[in-house]
Amino acid sequence: MMKMKILESTINSINHVIEASAKQAGERLDHLAKPIGSLGMLEEIAVKLAGITGKVHNELNKKGIIVMCADNGVAEEGVSAAPQSVTALLTENMAKGIMGVCILSKQAGADVKVIDIGVKAKFNNPKIIDRKIAWGTQNISKGPAMTREQAVKAVEVGIETVDRLAKEGYDLLGTGELGIGNTTTSAAVLSALSGLSPEHTVGMGVGLTKEQFENKKRVVAKALEINRPDGNDVLDVLAKVGGLDIAGLCGCFLGAAKNRIPIVIDGFISSAAALCAYKLNPLVHDFLFPSHLSAETGASYMMKELRLEPLLHLKMRLGEGSGCPFAFFIMESAAAIINHMGTFEEAMINNDFLIDIR
Repeated sequence: MMKMKILESTINSINHVIEASAKQAGERLDHLAKPIGSLGMLEEIAVKLAGITGKVHNELNKKGIIVMCADNGVAEEGVSAAPQSVTALLTENMAKGIMGVCILSKQAGADVKVIDIGVKAKFNNPKIIDRKIAWGTQNISKGPAMTREQAVKAVEVGIETVDRLAKEGYDLLGTGELGIGNTTTSAAVLSALSGLSPEHTVGMGVGLTKEQFENKKRVVAKALEINRPDGNDVLDVLAKVGGLDIAGLCGCFLGAAKNRIPIVIDGFISSAAALCAYKLNPLVHDFLFPSHLSAETGASYMMKELRLEPLLHLKMRLGEGSGCPFAFFIMESAAAIINHMGTFEEAMINNDFLIDIR
């Protein structure tokens, strides 16, 4: 019998947000010296943070972005413009701190945690955390990506990663990934869980010719046909058409909800992971903050499945976790408003004339 104690205990230990704290935060926001509801989503974020932490006043001092790195066997089908070997190169460059998310994270005062969960290469770098489950996945157009046991292990790597960061005092997390071919696996996961056809879920990734794009859609359709993933069984979907990076990030979202830490979704790939976590336990929804709407074709469908609204529309499609630092700025601003803005009483303003404009 498969051991999955960490996964099961995590799913079962996720609790509802603390409504009393969220209500108190809302009441304080309504008494700040501004038209009621005039700060829109900033107010919604402050209320959501209070519900997560149980505190009206929150300081987001220690921020980190978890980057799961893994190769995908489906890359051999020509679904990406880049060769599979690029994954290992990018992972090394991530550890050097020269990738896009590294630069943006530095601006936001956030750390980047690079995790090898399935790269088809061996690293000798202390800045790359070795949690390798396998040397990449199998080609999903020919059979399952991995075994169910490997999928469980990968999810549990994500849970354990967040558990460790929680102990280290991180109070805000983001999610990122590296892996040639992972927009293909993400599209397959979305199709499997939503019933949407590849025509709606498959995007251009890092940039494809028209012929390559059509091939990519055919590959996803073939993977779904051959593997027949059960859309009601997240682990079956991950094992058959997913990736080790997606599974690892799925665990990160579960772990963040368990530890009551707000966690940011980057783009299309981490959205696929968030959707998996949400399907495993719908309470995860209340701990998620989508940073931006990816330019990938299936991104808007992903947000609809998650019932979330992205904070930004920047036409980005880099991945890596690159949207998270922008969300961090916005979330810190929301916390600063509720923590430091003066009330009507402090500002000596009579607010009898105000109405709720929401």
